[in-house]
Amino acid sequence: MQLGLRLVVSLLALVQEPKPAPFEKEIEAFEAKDQAAPPPRGEIVFVGSSSIRFWKSTEAFPDLQIINRGFGGSQMSDSVRYAERIILPYAPRIVVVFAGGNDVNAKKSPEQVADDFKALVAKIHGALPKTKVYFISLFPNVQRRSQNPACAKVNDLIEAFTKTDSRLGYIDTASRMRAEDGGPRPELLRPDGLHMNDDGYKIWNEIVGALLRKP
Repeated sequence: MQLGLRLVVSLLALVQEPKPAPFEKEIEAFEAKDQAAPPPRGEIVFVGSSSIRFWKSTEAFPDLQIINRGFGGSQMSDSVRYAERIILPYAPRIVVVFAGGNDVNAKKSPEQVADDFKALVAKIHGALPKTKVYFISLFPNVQRRSQNPACAKVNDLIEAFTKTDSRLGYIDTASRMRAEDGGPRPELLRPDGLHMNDDGYKIWNEIVGALLRKP
């Protein structure tokens, strides 16, 4: 009887114990880093998935103050979820976003990804109305080649949205990362066929850097 009761109690505890939110450990690591060395306010935040995380932003832009808050595997909705913790505290003048490919891979529609970007913009501008928000276009890749048309649709929807507000911008890097047939350029990708190598990042550094350095 006591064994059965203990089993029931243990099962109830498992059921009632809340699951941690996705990427909570990564966000807590950012917060611990901020406490140890508070980043500057009023500068530039990069946020999004692994292409942001892998970006050697300090090396690429030594003349700019970049706060890199990319966390691998994340979706656009994750940037929305954690904006109060990894974007708004820095009161950035510019936010650069790259996310959406993992969303499409998770079977979200391009419209849902675009809606999540709109939600992120609304959250940022609700607290920081003068902040500029830029979206870096999704690029074609080899590993998820069948999803490239959906990613292109995400780009189209978000580009159209950015034209509705002068505080928004669409950064077209994808056109430089497409082959003549519209598919991916494998020479710009790591062996996994999904993430960029240094040659891919050179394109980003050139295009994004020119925008960020505008007076």
